[in-house]
Amino acid sequence: MTRVALLRHFPTAWNEAGRLQGRTDIPLSEAARQDLARYRLPAPWRGAPMLSSPLSRARETAAHLAGGAVPTDPRLTEMHFGQWEGMEGEALLSDPTSGYGPVEHWGLNFRPPGGESPAEIQGRVQPLLAEIAATGRDTILVTHRGVMRAILALASGWAYAGPEPFRIKRRALHVVTLSADGTPQAFDPPLKLEAQG
Repeated sequence: MTRVALLRHFPTAWNEAGRLQGRTDIPLSEAARQDLARYRLPAPWRGAPMLSSPLSRARETAAHLAGGAVPTDPRLTEMHFGQWEGMEGEALLSDPTSGYGPVEHWGLNFRPPGGESPAEIQGRVQPLLAEIAATGRDTILVTHRGVMRAILALASGWAYAGPEPFRIKRRALHVVTLSADGTPQAFDPPLKLEAQG
């Protein structure tokens, strides 16, 4: 079976401020660039094909780990948060009229105003996973938390109701096994990036 290794991009200033980024193209923070320079892929995944979200925070993360520019695929773009992009999650949570809430209460069809739902994310990534499975080549996908959550939800059967049965960590590969048609079947514990020097 083919596997994909999901990697979340390194942080931006908006991450540090708790702001929803979605498709807003925010670059890595300078602190994140310095941190990223300390890491490399773990040995089993060095030299594997890599695809990145087209957003700069993911492209820069991918380029460092691959040692050069990486092909991009728009299907790896972060969840579209619509009118909430740029807003702080805590502020939305504290406003009972916002419609925002903890992810364990979203459900698959939860949609930010002007944005997209988890089910729609799954719909756009599934054809990409099928294409990767057809190649038979284990592949690294440098992407975003929302996309990773959608794929891990497919692998675990979680429907965005109740606590997540996984934990998305930074600086780690989240390896998902795909069936022959690209359906996520299972996932491994996170595999940490290796510190250099």
